[in-house]
Amino acid sequence: MARYVFITGGVVSSLGKGLASAALGACLQARGYKVRLRKLDPYLNVDPGTMSPYQHGECFVTDDGAETDLDLGHYERFTGRPANRQDNITTGRIYQDILTKERRGDYLGGTVQVIPHVTDAIKEFVVTGNDGYDFVLVEIGGTVGDIEGLPFFEAIRQLGNDLPRGHAVYIHLTLMPYIPSAGELKTKPTQHSVKELRSIGIQPDILLVRADREIPESERKKLSLFCNVRPSAVIQALDVASIYDVPIAYHREGFDDEVLAAFGITGAPKPNLERWQDISQRIHNPEGRVTIAVVGKYTGLKDAYKSLIEALTHGGIANRVKVDIDWIESEIFEKEDPAPFLEHVHGILVPGGFGKRGTEGKIAAAGYARRRGIPYFGICFGMQMAVIEAARSLAGVEGANSSEFGPCDEPVVGLLTEWARGNELERRAEGGDLGGTMRLGAYTAKLAPGSKIAACYGATEISERHRHRYEVNIAYRDRLEANGMRFAGMSPDGVLPETVELVDHPWFVGVQYHPELKSRPFEPHPLFKAFVAAAKTQSRLV
Repeated sequence: MARYVFITGGVVSSLGKGLASAALGACLQARGYKVRLRKLDPYLNVDPGTMSPYQHGECFVTDDGAETDLDLGHYERFTGRPANRQDNITTGRIYQDILTKERRGDYLGGTVQVIPHVTDAIKEFVVTGNDGYDFVLVEIGGTVGDIEGLPFFEAIRQLGNDLPRGHAVYIHLTLMPYIPSAGELKTKPTQHSVKELRSIGIQPDILLVRADREIPESERKKLSLFCNVRPSAVIQALDVASIYDVPIAYHREGFDDEVLAAFGITGAPKPNLERWQDISQRIHNPEGRVTIAVVGKYTGLKDAYKSLIEALTHGGIANRVKVDIDWIESEIFEKEDPAPFLEHVHGILVPGGFGKRGTEGKIAAAGYARRRGIPYFGICFGMQMAVIEAARSLAGVEGANSSEFGPCDEPVVGLLTEWARGNELERRAEGGDLGGTMRLGAYTAKLAPGSKIAACYGATEISERHRHRYEVNIAYRDRLEANGMRFAGMSPDGVLPETVELVDHPWFVGVQYHPELKSRPFEPHPLFKAFVAAAKTQSRLV
């Protein structure tokens, strides 16, 4: 039977519960255990699909089309296990399911209440589908004390009693701030956070304490005494240079050892962390540097591009170079000449996005890369903007635009209302709901033999994850191909353009899907590997 590790957070948000969960999963995997990670999000949205990136950061999409929290990206990158819609749930989804049952009469006229109905639904979600796993790591979003998180804390408290004795461990992640005027680290925030957690019936077994400097032994003993945990269970989580150093750092501090001890597990195999050490060595000892300009719409919040950042890092690992990202807000190019901003870079990447704001700046960036022969990578929206630019500049379609921005005479990019998914036809109403109605999840694409992108993959059939509502209009294919833009990848039915490339360009590729979602430090995505390689070549020419 699986053992459960519940990871909660206190003091402040954004301490890195997701990263801590992923790193612990990696350490347990390195010992030979089979691990699953799940995320409980207390917000009322059914999923983060309709939330602004500025509100929530990246929306991570799984193979089965679930729009999930960005922490699932950490889970996948650190463990290599593909997540699915059963690995992330929100208060909104819990209540949606319960109210559907209530309308059907499933509760036989009974009063529907938070306890037991909501907490039972949460518990059912946590324990279902875990056969064959040694450990299930469950992260609870938010911080202890948040009113919306109370049903989740109550549910995991109940699970501590429902599960067999010794099958649940509670880890609490807190912050120990350094006060410069006092010249010391302060334990009081952690004490209060644990007090809050204990007031709702949960006694943490392990404290994972974030700090920007070594925690003195005296302060660890103080936390142990006041928070009622063993001294060895006060684990310092210090800042590290790269997130891929975290599994090594946590193991060095005895984190995974303490988790096993809390379960009463002795004689466990020592972890084999050689591959993490290799990744760390490659990151900290690069053989060169390249600069990639990311021309986006949400550059004010880097979490909006979390998987993209990591995929570029993975491309750098594969090519033994450090990738420096130059963040550029696309609206700048609607007023300024791109040249002063881009003449020093070795590659230009235009990522996904929604809405009209900044689109002409993205089009300008694609045009600059095309004219100057700079490696260009357009992802989803970035591919659409590159196609619009080519239609205007190469194919003479002056009014080329996207119907996403309003009615236009030349809809080179348009709304898709039905498409094939395997043997099924999926439909969407033009004025329908926004949530969950995009082309989501893994779809197959056929790549043209001899194309640049087929060479990157070393294959002519691929499966990649999608998240978009608009598509490149196949009606413009002939005109664009006659002017040098090849539609190198298509959906199996030949209706939906999946990839484009410029024939007479060193490296100019656009893809309708999101390859960054499937990149791993140990398995860099082929397109990011090839893009960074092209940038590395460009760096020798600049």
